[in-house]
Amino acid sequence: MTPNLKHLHPYPFEKLAQLKQGVVPPKDKSHIALSMGEPTHATPHLIQEALLTHLHGLANYPTTKGIPELRQAIAGWISRRFQIPADAVNAETQVLPVNGTREALFSFAQCLIDSTKVAPVVVMPNPFYQIYEGAALLAGAEPYYLNTLEDSGYLPDFDAVPDEIWQRCQLIYICSPGNPTGSVIDQASHEKLLKLAEKHDFVIASDECYTEIYDDESNPPPGLLQTAYNMGNTAFKRCVIFHSLSKRSNAPGLRSGFVAGDAELLKHYFQYRTYHGCAMPLPTQHASIQAWQDERHVVENRRLYREKFAAFIDILGDVCTVTQPPASFYVWLKTPISDTEFAKQLFARQNITVLPGSYLSRDCDGVNPGLNHVRIALVAPLDECIEAAQRIKNFLNSL
Repeated sequence: MTPNLKHLHPYPFEKLAQLKQGVVPPKDKSHIALSMGEPTHATPHLIQEALLTHLHGLANYPTTKGIPELRQAIAGWISRRFQIPADAVNAETQVLPVNGTREALFSFAQCLIDSTKVAPVVVMPNPFYQIYEGAALLAGAEPYYLNTLEDSGYLPDFDAVPDEIWQRCQLIYICSPGNPTGSVIDQASHEKLLKLAEKHDFVIASDECYTEIYDDESNPPPGLLQTAYNMGNTAFKRCVIFHSLSKRSNAPGLRSGFVAGDAELLKHYFQYRTYHGCAMPLPTQHASIQAWQDERHVVENRRLYREKFAAFIDILGDVCTVTQPPASFYVWLKTPISDTEFAKQLFARQNITVLPGSYLSRDCDGVNPGLNHVRIALVAPLDECIEAAQRIKNFLNSL
């Protein structure tokens, strides 16, 4: 086995299961799960119908590159969503379908990192989606954690990274809107990072799977390719974005997303994926076409989350500091006691599961930015979110 396996940390939900082990919640309260970012809104009928209509495609091997119609649908969506000219994204060379962003975020690092170079570094936000860290470690790189703290609006401060780190950096993961904070990287910060990437010759992997869940309909989060194009980087050099239908279209079981950007990078990544054996089934491709071509269900999805945030915050607002983030479906809540004890007691007394923030972060520069926070995913139906808020309010008042 690769010796790098020993560097991997237990996954957050594995830690959470251990934390809850032996704890018996009250039987008179139904369980409300708010720990995992798994959407529970109904998957749109147009996706289900397309899947069923094309089940005959199971008789054929799919290709790694996907059918042209899917890549064209994705290129068209990128153009419309990020206000890039229709011919700016080449569906043939700058788009690849992937089986959800998780597998792509991981495998991209395996393809990109050159471990023969001295001490390669992968920079990532802290807290973070643990796939970034695992991808870096298994690729033979050193993770560099960039704290995202309240003082900086829970955003990465690229100026805080030492020049020596940038010189060894081969890849940086950014996540905007952020998991778990929901903070959005603005165009100016994108521009700064793009200039650093050009100066030090590293690649930016932008995890944008939450871009379609935002509060202000008139102010959608900007994307990396959008900023790159506006800066004159029309070839999207050193830029790769990762998008998914899991959150946008309430289809986590479809396992459908895409990567797009720098054609030269994707040429090599396509070669890697050919051997990796991860082609998207044809019924999934046809269902994905329908999803990327429709925005009505996405607008309705945002309305449902907006409704849940409003109700949740209205109930909790007078007992704790709770605000709606610009985007995502997470509440990043400060806890009056340790985050692990908060999560354990909340489960024991109210039968609600939330995720301790320290499980999503690492100690760095004497700070664990997830400490004394919990991540609450407002993925349950509205009535359950209201019930959860009332129980959490009672719990807070009892502390």
